[in-house]
Amino acid sequence: MKKIFFVFLFSMSMLFSCKPKEKTTKKPKLVVGIVVDQMRYDYLTRFADRYGKDGFNRILKNGFSLENAHYNYIPTYTAVGHTSIFTGTTPSNHGIISNNWYDKFLKKSIYCVDDNNYKTVGNEGTYGQKSPFRLYTTTIADQLHLSQNMNGKTIGISIKDRSAILPVGHSANGAYWYDGGNYNTFISSTFYMDELPQWVKDFNANNKADEYLNTPWTTLYDIKTYSQSRADDNIFEGKFKGQESPTFPKDLKELRKKNGNFSLIKAIPAGNTLTADFAKAAIIGENLGKSDYTDLLTVSFSSTDYVGHKYGVAAVETEDTYLRLDKVLADFFQFLDAQVGKDNYTLFLTADHAAVHVPSYLQSLKIPAHYFDVKKFREFILEVTKKYFNSVELIENVSNYQIFLNKEKIETLGLNLNTVAQKLADEVLNFDGVYKAVTARTLQTTSFTDGILNSLQNGYNQKFSGDVLMIPYPATLIYSNKGTSHGSGYSYDTHVPIIFYGNGIKKGSSAKKYEIIDIAPTISNLLKIEAPNGTSGKVVEEALDN
Repeated sequence: MKKIFFVFLFSMSMLFSCKPKEKTTKKPKLVVGIVVDQMRYDYLTRFADRYGKDGFNRILKNGFSLENAHYNYIPTYTAVGHTSIFTGTTPSNHGIISNNWYDKFLKKSIYCVDDNNYKTVGNEGTYGQKSPFRLYTTTIADQLHLSQNMNGKTIGISIKDRSAILPVGHSANGAYWYDGGNYNTFISSTFYMDELPQWVKDFNANNKADEYLNTPWTTLYDIKTYSQSRADDNIFEGKFKGQESPTFPKDLKELRKKNGNFSLIKAIPAGNTLTADFAKAAIIGENLGKSDYTDLLTVSFSSTDYVGHKYGVAAVETEDTYLRLDKVLADFFQFLDAQVGKDNYTLFLTADHAAVHVPSYLQSLKIPAHYFDVKKFREFILEVTKKYFNSVELIENVSNYQIFLNKEKIETLGLNLNTVAQKLADEVLNFDGVYKAVTARTLQTTSFTDGILNSLQNGYNQKFSGDVLMIPYPATLIYSNKGTSHGSGYSYDTHVPIIFYGNGIKKGSSAKKYEIIDIAPTISNLLKIEAPNGTSGKVVEEALDN
């Protein structure tokens, strides 16, 4: 009996001594937010067997992929997308309602980050007169700074100014974007600094862009293997100035003479390479991931957007751009492994919007697609106001599928603003191309809980948006019949990749519906910091390892 008792005690002691240790997680030293401009989700699947194992496929295999992630607002433009990713909310809250929009207080069209209160840092031009002052909420970067008593560094990088500035918010240590033309420099604004850091000066002096532009753009592989794309020579693609046809090879050294010199690099895959080069220089130059605090770097690859606009979704140029970007990402991930440490960083990769197939191409296949005639539409609504209100002075501006009314004129004529707006909303449905229309008053008083009108409502900002908001037919563009664009609330524009990877992230995937505004609260939860102050998204719990 005594022997049995001792065996029992021994067994119990072994049971408790072998209890698994609680998993301890440390915060990442560096968070990297990667945005691929105009990347459709299906670029992950269409080109999957052509990607290597160390780029997209690495983070898909070892990270957590949201396969059914969408934008939940209209319009799906670059500035709005970058802002929504990093604020965790929609234009209804953060205030960035487009790239450009009509300011009904200033009575003029404005650009999202223009700010004449600041000067260019890095050259003598004016392209650096920028700031995030039109952004009314905080970003992940702002909250990370606040949580660390302004310690740690937050830096934004892109070829595009808006894609560098808006993600890192108001308290960034720096935002840098590319000024092409004859400048060929990454620049900043006096909003952030009075002088470029030495590492930026050194990078600009290395003149990598010149090397890239003196190398012809040929396909990475035999052009016959690009079976996911249309024939190289077709009528649905745009051309560079000086080209007879939109075909390979492209003599960049010659083409740069008629296409903005160094600005040409924005519209070729090498623009992404240049961006990654600069991001690596920033990590080394700023010692990111090396302190006792968490740093944050945002990197937006813009050349995918320029290429997509010119050539469309199904072009050899687009496929080649993504195959090359895959190699750029593989190199960048390996750089992070070596410079920061495999277990010391967390990253996410997403897109600021997707894109529609070239409508003229869809039309050739008898798939419904349209081009919206803005000039005819303006003439149409003036006829409406003339017919019902005996005035052609009631319209102040038409832009971004919104009508801004002249409130002073309406009041002078003794008309009711809501009556005028509702009549226009009713009548514009008679214009070929307008599919849905609602008034601002409707969006203020009615809650649309799902569908495309919910997306319109999420993109409506009571202070800044127009008085009548419209939705065109699917696959409709205000654009040339060559190349493509974006901006709608339809799935071809809203469905984008979201992949989390690295420290604190599980391996796996989910087909559940998630929204772009879920990224910011998820990263905030991982970092154990307060989410941005306008956040309306939710934490993607199934992606987190803790």
